Formats: sequence, C-alpha cells, structure tokens
Amino acid sequence: MNASVARDPGDRVRIAILGASGYTGAELVRLLVRHPGADLRVLTADRKAGQTLAEVFPHLGGLDLPGLTRIEDNDWDDVDVVFGCLPHGTMHGLVRDLPQRIKVIDLSADFRLRDPAAYTEWYGLEHTAMDLQPQAIYGLTELHRAAVAQARIVAGPGCYPTSVQLPLVPLVEGGLIEADGIIADSKSGVSGAGRASKEANLHGEVSEGVHAYGITRHRHVAEIEQALGDAAGRPVTATFTPHLMPMNRGILSTIYVTLANGATPDGLRAALAERYAGEPFVRVVAAGVLPATRHVRGSNHVLIGVFPDRNPARAILVCVIDNLVKGASGQLVQNMNLMCGFDETAGLGQQPLFP
Repeated sequence: MNASVARDPGDRVRIAILGASGYTGAELVRLLVRHPGADLRVLTADRKAGQTLAEVFPHLGGLDLPGLTRIEDNDWDDVDVVFGCLPHGTMHGLVRDLPQRIKVIDLSADFRLRDPAAYTEWYGLEHTAMDLQPQAIYGLTELHRAAVAQARIVAGPGCYPTSVQLPLVPLVEGGLIEADGIIADSKSGVSGAGRASKEANLHGEVSEGVHAYGITRHRHVAEIEQALGDAAGRPVTATFTPHLMPMNRGILSTIYVTLANGATPDGLRAALAERYAGEPFVRVVAAGVLPATRHVRGSNHVLIGVFPDRNPARAILVCVIDNLVKGASGQLVQNMNLMCGFDETAGLGQQPLFP
C-alpha cells in the first residue's frame, strides 16, 4: 500500500540522523543499515562527538558508518533526508536553517500539535516555527498515507498515541463508538523514557514493580485528543493514564469504549479488519486472541484485539506495539519510504523476536 511514486532501485537516499546516540537514533541505524536505498552520511551526537557509534553502542560495531559529530560541524550538501531524534524544542530552528530540498522526519513533538497554544501548554515551550507548521504532516502512516507521501516535513507520532489512535480513529470516524468517555490505560517499557540518566529509571526504581505517572497531564494527551477531535469533527476529551513497566521495550494499551448506533464488539472487530485489510504492519486478531508485547518485539507490527465488556454497552480494545519501532524509529522509516518513493516495507521486514 504505497501511495508514492516508484523509485529507481539503484537510487540511494543520503541520510542524516540528528541525535544518533539515543535509543531512537540507534534504532534508526539498526533498521537503515538493512535498507536497500539508505546511505547514512551524517550521525550527530553533541556530547559524544568524535567517537564512533560502535563505542557508544557495541551492538552496532563492525558497520561502515560515519563518526559522531556536532550538528553545527556539518554542511547539508550531501544530505537528502534528516531524521530528528532530539529533545522537544530543538527542531524548530534547525528545520528553518535546512535547505528547502531536504526532507525532514522529526520524532520530537515540535510539529505534532497544530495549535501553538496547546504546544506551549503541554510542553512548556514557545512554538517558534509557526510559519513551517502548516507544511508539517502528522506521520501516523496508516491514517495519513497520501499526505505523508507528498510532505516535506513529517511529525513522527508519539509512541502512546500510535497505540491509541490506530484502534480508535476508524471507530470514531465510523460512528461505532462514542467519542466521549474513552479511557486509555497504557503500559510502556523503560526505553520510552529515553537514554538520559534519570533517577526514576534506575534498575532499583523500576524493577519488580509498576507505577502510573503523568495522570491527567501526560503530554501525549494533547496529541491523542487532537486526533480524536479530527475523527469526531469536534473537540473530544479522553482519559489517558500511562504506566511504566519493568521491561525494555513494548507498549500495551487497553482502551475502554462505549458502543454507539447499535454497534457490537464483533462489529468493531469487523470494521477494524476492513479498515486495515492489506496493511503490511497492522493486524486485527481473531476473537478471543490476546495481543501481547512479546508478539511484536523488535518489529514494526501492530496487533489489535477487540473484546466484549461485561457491560453490554461497552467494549474493550487492546493494542500492542514496540515503542522503539512502530512507536518511533520504524514508523519514521515507513514515512521516509513513502516520501522518497521506496516500497513502504523497505528496511522493515524484521519479524518479531520471540520469546
């Protein structure tokens, strides 16, 4: 399902990864070194400039890769695509300074929210590139494929919102569930918090336990409500609570919805199966099958299950993704494939790692 123009198999896209020393940057390298059309030209990591990527990530040793550099020490003459894996608030100025011919795929929240007031409210930062915001396409590939294929700037979705929107948006659009009263209970592995040293992410703080965080104020609420509002055609308020799990990778979102217009859980499952029929990475599982994070680990796959609630007016949705792949770097590669005319699955053929 590729909406972009086919690319000559001999063509290679020259790539820069900004923030290559973080988890998502390293995951991009892992995926792109197997991509038939990717040519990694620039890897930046300001605090580790001068080192090789193998020194930072031994699992990526033995590869022919450029050394780590500071962003300002590079020119962009030999770059076609820039991946941004930098902290929120960093990409506004960088994108403005890049040549217009360069395509930008950003994993921060800098271009996700259309409303600058919402960006300031949820991220505590001023949006300093509102002139560029109208050019930015929200890159949840399965929901915005045609627009992504034509975009110059793509805002990579957050990991939690990916796992919440994929099951919900088609059902809200179809009027099969009430847009109000949605409750999303999501659980993530520790890598979702990034690689920076934080007391809350120490082994002794995380192992042998689980805890909720960001109750009512997690930043991804704005992103989720923006998408649900678009699907409903009006503002929507949702309840979203994330939890940190003692595992490295994975997100499992359990979502509670109220049925509408005579819909049934079987009808929800059928509608989602029809919507995602033919999708290379999204699969709606059969009735009674429970998706688990171990079923998608290391892959760009998404599994969605639908279950009846004991309350006949409600249903329960379960969605699982790998937060570093479909929730981050894998989805960015999927976007690049569309933007640059590659097959959408290029570089993303890894099956889940099990057990």
